[in-house]
Amino acid sequence: MPALPGGFLNHAGEEILDAAHRELSEETALTAGWVHLEQLAIYGEVGRDPRGRVVSVAHLAIAPGLPEPVAGTDAMDAAWVPAEAVLSGEVELAFDHRRIVTDGIERARTKLESSALATAFCGELFTIAELQQVYEAVWGTELDTRNFYRKVQAVEGFIVPADSGRRSTGGRPARLYRAGPKKVLFPPLIRPVPSTTEKGTREEGE
Repeated sequence: MPALPGGFLNHAGEEILDAAHRELSEETALTAGWVHLEQLAIYGEVGRDPRGRVVSVAHLAIAPGLPEPVAGTDAMDAAWVPAEAVLSGEVELAFDHRRIVTDGIERARTKLESSALATAFCGELFTIAELQQVYEAVWGTELDTRNFYRKVQAVEGFIVPADSGRRSTGGRPARLYRAGPKKVLFPPLIRPVPSTTEKGTREEGE
């Protein structure tokens, strides 16, 4: 079954973060130069691995413009998989890796609420509509355009107007912005609460 990249420590003296980068490189060819890893959580329930008692330290990387993974010496194949395909159960993962993916996606979604991370997935200059598309992709939901505009503009220093004017979007030219100096958002951009219908559909898929 498909599984997240990972493996065992090489020796007792290997640092956990070093091992995570090594395994990621061996199985996907994504090196430390491409991704910054941060610790997500520890998973150690009895029976999570039929080979024996295994405690896993999961890591998360959030970065734009990543290349296609290439299977290395320790993997048969490597590929990106849409997050929704895992969350919905369309793609089944080995062990408890679906739970790890779910936790990782939730961490990423939370980061967008309180940090300026979303601007890293836009160009140097962008419109608010393009920024909204990043939030919609990560949060997995459509946002009200006017409400999003109001919330973004309420966070001083999140984005700042660019000097280069406007961009034609097929209708009224849209104003251009660039990432501002603020990295922590206050007030945060809180995700909309899913409707009862959306919750029911998701639970049926699970």
